[in-house]
Amino acid sequence: MTALTIKDLRYKHNQRMILQNVQLTLAPSKIVGLLGENGAGKTTLMRLITGSAKGQGSIVINGATTAVARKQQVSFTDHLTGFSAGMKLQQIAQFYQLVYPDFDAKRYQELVDFLELNQQQKLGELSKGTREKLIIALTLSRKVALYLLDEPFSGIDSMSRKKIINSIIKWTPAEATLLISDHYVTEIAPILDEIVVVKDQTIVVHQGADEIRDEHGMELEDYYESLYMGGVTDDK
Repeated sequence: MTALTIKDLRYKHNQRMILQNVQLTLAPSKIVGLLGENGAGKTTLMRLITGSAKGQGSIVINGATTAVARKQQVSFTDHLTGFSAGMKLQQIAQFYQLVYPDFDAKRYQELVDFLELNQQQKLGELSKGTREKLIIALTLSRKVALYLLDEPFSGIDSMSRKKIINSIIKWTPAEATLLISDHYVTEIAPILDEIVVVKDQTIVVHQGADEIRDEHGMELEDYYESLYMGGVTDDK
């Protein structure tokens, strides 16, 4: 069974085509980088996968086909806009535990300790970086087949970012797949098994990281940049 299968996916917003003819299959036990310029449709693709946005086409996550069933198979970085500024981190975690039967309180506590989060602190008191650490902890504490991390490190300082990236394999269940969208291509490259590149409203590349290094003699960031400069052509 595949972790994710997308066929003939298209999405319009306000009469503007955002994504079209999207085809993608991800195997279990992979860490995959989702790359593309701002506005390319990466976040939209993730929202379509979770079912929080509706397009045309087929999306299957670990055998689940309906939007309701898919939501039980995927954990997506929630930006916590539905929580009041006065809520303590501990209360947010308790809410997650009530809403998601697959929420692993033990793993959450391990992540809290690792990320040095203060459970008594209020959400409104958090810096952008600390808030993103909380989002990572909540996302990875669910036991699901597919994890979607959308720009998870943008506000986290360089040293903490490297620490989290180097340890992310530890926090991802062995059988699960993680799809991570990020601008820090060089920093996440060592942990990636594959990359998926969104460009011109569709997926233009889905290839193994080692294959790219072997075939093109480039590191992932150089290869990715060359796609936008016309230096490399690839079939989907």
